[in-house]
Amino acid sequence: MGALAGKVAVVTGASRGIGKGIALALAEQGCTVYVTGRTMTPGSHPLPGTVGDTAAKCTARGGKGVAVQVDHAFDDQVADLFDRVRRRSGRLDILVNNAFSLPEDLTDPAPFWEKPLTNWEMFDVGVRSNFVAAWHAASIMAPQGSGLIVAISGYTGVSYTYGVVFGTAKSAADRMARDMAVELKPHGVSSISLWQGLTWTERAQRNLSTIPGLDGQAATLPQNGCSPEFPGRVIAALAADPDVLARTGGTYITAELAGDYGITDIDGAVIPSLRATRGDPIWSAL
Repeated sequence: MGALAGKVAVVTGASRGIGKGIALALAEQGCTVYVTGRTMTPGSHPLPGTVGDTAAKCTARGGKGVAVQVDHAFDDQVADLFDRVRRRSGRLDILVNNAFSLPEDLTDPAPFWEKPLTNWEMFDVGVRSNFVAAWHAASIMAPQGSGLIVAISGYTGVSYTYGVVFGTAKSAADRMARDMAVELKPHGVSSISLWQGLTWTERAQRNLSTIPGLDGQAATLPQNGCSPEFPGRVIAALAADPDVLARTGGTYITAELAGDYGITDIDGAVIPSLRATRGDPIWSAL
């Protein structure tokens, strides 16, 4: 029986990429995982992956995957998601806020004033969506006196990466996780932010193979990359840690937490921390 047997999680933006990897890692530990995302039909998105496929793989890993089509830009869909969790599971132990609206021109070198104003959608789905999901999750977690809310962020919180809106959004996610922790800690609920480096998602693999010079940038050095399941392994360890509340309010480098918990990537690799070259987290535990 896995360390998270009987636990219930919501992982947003899990049709593919980091969200999918996290969902699989949690399910492998016996967790019931509500998998959210917009893609239901194979081939309807340029990259492979659907919420149904991720949910099925979660069940095959030993947990239980529940596919829920959600566009996190729409509050009513998010409200329906958490109503479903409350009705069907009666509890919520983990929320991973991973959904993020990445524009196709994210890695283009053009300055912000030459990119469309629609890039602000990274704030709509990436910051505001984090708050809305956490708002609903907290209403379940606080009365039960336990829970873990994780924001997926990155070194871009303090180190320029790709552009103005991207960095500002990730910085805001870090601060939001911190301030949520202040209000959630008296109720036994933890809130943290995790800094990911290069992750071998479907999108990252596509971009690195098609965009000249991208693999030479500080944020995309291939030797520093990890699998999408690596952060999920760390989150699973956090969720199983009886002292996780001692970490609440902090922004953590995933690779460093992995060292604390003795976790490697799926191939046994030890993922390096980029603190020395890309920056230090601002927020420590409360």
